[in-house]
Amino acid sequence: MTQFRIAPSILSADFSRLGEEVRNVVAAGADWIHFDVMDNHYVPNLTIGPLVCEALRPHVQVPIDVHLMVRPVDRIVPDFAKAGANRISFHPEGSDHIDRTLSLIHDHGCKSGLVFNPATSLSYLDHVMDKVDLVLIMSVNPGFGGQSFIPEALNKLREARARIDAYKEKTGREILLEVDGGVKIDNIAEIAAAGADTFVAGSAIFGKPDYKAVIDQMRSELAKVAH
Repeated sequence: MTQFRIAPSILSADFSRLGEEVRNVVAAGADWIHFDVMDNHYVPNLTIGPLVCEALRPHVQVPIDVHLMVRPVDRIVPDFAKAGANRISFHPEGSDHIDRTLSLIHDHGCKSGLVFNPATSLSYLDHVMDKVDLVLIMSVNPGFGGQSFIPEALNKLREARARIDAYKEKTGREILLEVDGGVKIDNIAEIAAAGADTFVAGSAIFGKPDYKAVIDQMRSELAKVAH
């Protein structure tokens, strides 16, 4: 049985009470906290940096999943590792040397992930599967929360799942398949059926008054999907 993970994105949380928001969403059943880092350079928005990650770390006993939408990435990786990140993912377009950046993340004690925008080819995975712990498929164009799911992402998830399964068969190594953008109660089962095992949801969770009710409904939708 696939173990599904729900990773609420704090991009949609109330920033004036971030510590409380994170504690509440973990108490409601979140598996990870997804931490969106934007630099107003690689993407047209500016969010939060390592100091916020460091401040949140004592509040949260689950993994912090840092998604770097920045260019260049190498300079900031060690800062997030030090701030308490467990996983650090980046976009291939944000690094001049993808293999080196993946190694850098591992050298700092974190799991590494590669993120694919809607129009970015999965061929970047061809020669680095041995260094990737997580593949993150963007189902919106990165930069802003609250966008609608791009249906073509389902085909990309199927393709990524086939690659990951073939690689696992060959090596026995587990790589997670995460999806980010427009994930909601009413489409999460379809997204899981396409191969995702880890789901980032922002406004679908933080936009509702009862976080536990939303996460519970997501889990009951996921329970319908046999992997």
